[in-house]
Amino acid sequence: MSKHRPNRLAETLKEEISQMILVELKDPRIGFVTVTSVDVANDLAHAKVYVSVMGNEEETKASLDALNRAAGFIRSEIGKRIRLRHAPAIVFVNDPSIQHGAHIAKLLRDVGAADTADEDESHE
Repeated sequence: MSKHRPNRLAETLKEEISQMILVELKDPRIGFVTVTSVDVANDLAHAKVYVSVMGNEEETKASLDALNRAAGFIRSEIGKRIRLRHAPAIVFVNDPSIQHGAHIAKLLRDVGAADTADEDESHE
């Protein structure tokens, strides 16, 4: 099977699931969630949705739990919106890349602040 179809489906799923999380899911446990990517199996039967959740570890776990509980609803809505014979089974997985990037940026800012403080002390 061509690799183009799973990639196209992954992009479509990313857009549709992002929209559904933003507009249709009313679960208060779902915090600020961003769909970062979607991997679809070659047989189109399974989709792994990577999400980034802003918040602490407890909020992340609660949001992922709520999303995985809503996966059946999301799958049925995907089946209605996208013309597929079978909608893929959906699993939500935490993608820590945004938090990791924010941590690296903070470390770089701290190093930059320490460098400017060292320069100020050496000029005095």
